Amino acid sequence: MPRRTRMYIPEIPVHIVQRGHNRQPCFFADDDYQFYRGSLLEALGRYGASCHAYCLMTNHIHLLVTPREEDSVQRVMQHLGRQYVQYVNKAYRRSGSLWEGRHKGCMVASGDYLLRCYRYIELNPVAAKMVVKPEEYRWSSFHYNAAGRPDDLITPHATYLELSKRQLERQFAYRELFSESLSDHDVHELRDSLNSNHVLGNERFKAHIERALGRPLGNGKRGRPSSKTG
Repeated sequence: MPRRTRMYIPEIPVHIVQRGHNRQPCFFADDDYQFYRGSLLEALGRYGASCHAYCLMTNHIHLLVTPREEDSVQRVMQHLGRQYVQYVNKAYRRSGSLWEGRHKGCMVASGDYLLRCYRYIELNPVAAKMVVKPEEYRWSSFHYNAAGRPDDLITPHATYLELSKRQLERQFAYRELFSESLSDHDVHELRDSLNSNHVLGNERFKAHIERALGRPLGNGKRGRPSSKTG
């Protein structure tokens, strides 16, 4: 049975996750992260997408992007697949699969839902007990969103900009969002939406997506919630 084509809608943010094959590492040294960042920056510009948040974990990646075209996300991920896998195979004299199949992705409503997704992505190293605070992890967008450190990958989303008109106040408001952990309900909702390639948002948002796609979304439930971190 052929796999269903992933369908995304221009200007609707998408939370993307791609994991290493069999949960094996996909980054081995600082140069690897830098190469991935460079390839991502090239792909975003070439295929028309904006990145708002990211976290490059040792064995998987999280991206929050907004596509400008229907196929922007697929083309960005295909570009990354080609460029980064070729780089890793050559650098480490290996062959075979690096990633665990296709990426997972879910469309995310703006506002509170999107800010939860920001937090979920940038708190990944904390949830994995790699660091105590998100600012201690080097390879994420937290340094830009919370502290204003320059990052060529990031294009602020309107929801983020609405935190305040002033940059320093906006960064403070963003940091305040991290003063409390995400609730178990929010984490399960985020993971369920992602693992089922569903959408994250209220009923009005889901109805809007159904009209745009011209088909029903279903309930997005496939078995019990995933317990894996990330």
